[in-house]
Amino acid sequence: MPRIGVARDGAEPTSAEQRDRHERILDAAAHLATEYDLPRVQMTEVAKRAGVAIGTLYRYFPSKTHLFAGVMLDRLERFGGYTPVRTRDVPVQDAICDALIAMTRRLVEYPSLALAMLQSNSAAVASAVPDTVKIEAQFQKILLSTAGIAEPTEQDKDLLRLLSMLWYGVIISYLNGRSTAAEAETDIRRSCDLLLVELSPRSS
Repeated sequence: MPRIGVARDGAEPTSAEQRDRHERILDAAAHLATEYDLPRVQMTEVAKRAGVAIGTLYRYFPSKTHLFAGVMLDRLERFGGYTPVRTRDVPVQDAICDALIAMTRRLVEYPSLALAMLQSNSAAVASAVPDTVKIEAQFQKILLSTAGIAEPTEQDKDLLRLLSMLWYGVIISYLNGRSTAAEAETDIRRSCDLLLVELSPRSS
């Protein structure tokens, strides 16, 4: 399990050049994690592949936990453009479930990368790794947007937060070989059926 070596926020890129370096670091880390499991991914190799100094890498990502939480946030932001859009004849619950299934299929295309992201996000303390809060916000943004829910209630947000926890658990169970892909998708649909029936009426 990755450990947080330094309890500080990573620097945020502000210029176009810095954003380019930041993106190269995320891409290099993601590619390495498709080749090696998380303990074998070395920060020095990430910096080398990204073409940045090791000090630059640590300025943006003080630990491997910060780095792969950042990779997960980046992937979720990209997923937002691939999730299905709800049509009027599709119930909100089904739209959200379909979006989760689509995200799951893309996430598990690279199992070792998926585990690296999920393990890092699970291990991270929100006060030390702010991207974990952004991950939850992005997760809710994707599902609410897909379902066409413009003004979610606090109950809606709580239900989606619980759904995200179940989703992570289902994916980790699949990646660890405790369920098949078909069983994982069935579990996701069952989770949606149980939780999303409580969505507020004005969101339907």
